[in-house]
Amino acid sequence: MFNKKHLALLASAGSLSLVGMATAQADTLSDTIERGAVQCGVSDGLPGFSAPDDDGNWQGLDVDVCRAVAAAVLGDADAVNYISLNAVERFTALQSGEVDVLSRNTTWTTTRDTTLGLNFTGVNFYDGQGFMVARDLGITGADELDGASICIQSGTTTELNLADYFRANDMEFNPIVFDTSEQTVGGYQAGRCDVLTSDTSQLAALRIQLDDPTGSVILSDVISKEPLGPVVRQGDDLWFNIVKWSLFAMINAEEYGVTSENAEEMLNSENPDVARLLGQDGNYGEGMNLDADWAYNIISQVGNYAESFERNVGMGSPLEIERGVNALWNDGGFQYAPPIR
Repeated sequence: MFNKKHLALLASAGSLSLVGMATAQADTLSDTIERGAVQCGVSDGLPGFSAPDDDGNWQGLDVDVCRAVAAAVLGDADAVNYISLNAVERFTALQSGEVDVLSRNTTWTTTRDTTLGLNFTGVNFYDGQGFMVARDLGITGADELDGASICIQSGTTTELNLADYFRANDMEFNPIVFDTSEQTVGGYQAGRCDVLTSDTSQLAALRIQLDDPTGSVILSDVISKEPLGPVVRQGDDLWFNIVKWSLFAMINAEEYGVTSENAEEMLNSENPDVARLLGQDGNYGEGMNLDADWAYNIISQVGNYAESFERNVGMGSPLEIERGVNALWNDGGFQYAPPIR
């Protein structure tokens, strides 16, 4: 953010327009409260992560991040406006202020974090790029894909990863590029390509959209690191903290055994970690201009991280994704949230 010295120097140099722009972008919380809803950028329909159900209600792991922010800020997890964005337009929508937060299966990379004026607030799903092929091809590994036609979505990290992998392994491929995930899976189903590549979680989501999901198999090979998480604009540390700690609250709640079903009962817990989380011992929302019950609202209305994972992408969902590296740190996984204290 600009400090007073920076602002004075810009003003003296006749850069008042830049100052005004920075100031305008630095009050997302007030804009959200005045609007009465969080503007959430989501995918153009990816089951398990962000997609409308039969009644038009958005659901998914990424959707729950925005619902958590709305619960923390407005006390109402349903106070969210969802804006469907494809991979190409997602960053522009966030940069321009069309959305307050981008929660759309987006990979955290150096370029995106340092050159676009954006900040990643955490990781809500650790993923990696994989391949899906027709089962009757009998392919068992990525090393058998030399010369294959591969369907891929434009504007994604998968394009670069794919080129890197094939070059490193002295193989060739024919890319068939589409603008949206819907077009990509449609091209695969129509036989435009032999292989569909994307993050393994997205492959699981796309496979259930096929006419015959059992006719395709996701190979075990993973060729990249894809930490997926919510993104906000740089220049608004308050909003950055709110989105970051909304996710952390869900992760900590799982670790402490606080769920949507027992959150009210746990208000009487003698565990100091739980008491701080639920606002019964100090107000740890004060530094974010939030009420003391901000995390209680998240957990009681949205649930903890495990609840969100299981209902959206876990073994009890159509995607049937195991927790794996997305398990908590004390259960063999990567998920870890700083303490609330």
